[in-house]
Amino acid sequence: MKEFEKAQAGYLYDANNDKDLIKKRIECADLCYDFNMCRSSDLEKQNEIMQNIIGSIKGSYFITQPFHCDYGFNISIGENFYSNYNLTILDGAKVIFGDNVFIAPNCVFSTAGHAIDSEQRNQGLEIAFTITVGNSVWIGANVTVLPGITIGNDVIIGAGSVVNKDIPDGVIAAGVPCKVIRKITENDKNKYPIWNG
Repeated sequence: MKEFEKAQAGYLYDANNDKDLIKKRIECADLCYDFNMCRSSDLEKQNEIMQNIIGSIKGSYFITQPFHCDYGFNISIGENFYSNYNLTILDGAKVIFGDNVFIAPNCVFSTAGHAIDSEQRNQGLEIAFTITVGNSVWIGANVTVLPGITIGNDVIIGAGSVVNKDIPDGVIAAGVPCKVIRKITENDKNKYPIWNG
């Protein structure tokens, strides 16, 4: 079994010494560099490059520079995806974003983790577990989502959170570690004033 196949199957794998994985990361890093060096006004060029980075793009999206990822082909984004400055995705395994996902600045989605056993870790062995983010999710600034996490639909993750456990549908969750604070209710539609002029 190749190291890439081990990673996708959830086994410990060698990301540090495998020539194929190193080559794929360098290719992706070059594409991310090209994307990040585009003029902010050159949306056509940004889109062209991003189409070569991200594995699956469902519809309209906007990714604010700078953006970084390991491989890119393991990432899929749904309709109406938006990320602000400095999104980092370590996509050794799949990272799946639903529709209407909004990500604030300086967020990290890491499928990657190192071995707990120091001998394995010192050999460069890692794990990678899929991250899944549902529909209509808002991720606050400086959030880190750890390997293997599922975030449900209609969720808000508060700024600065470290998400190390699955988050159910329809809640606001925050903290280190991230915990459910409360359900989102109909009353939340009246939280902020609406201009009707």
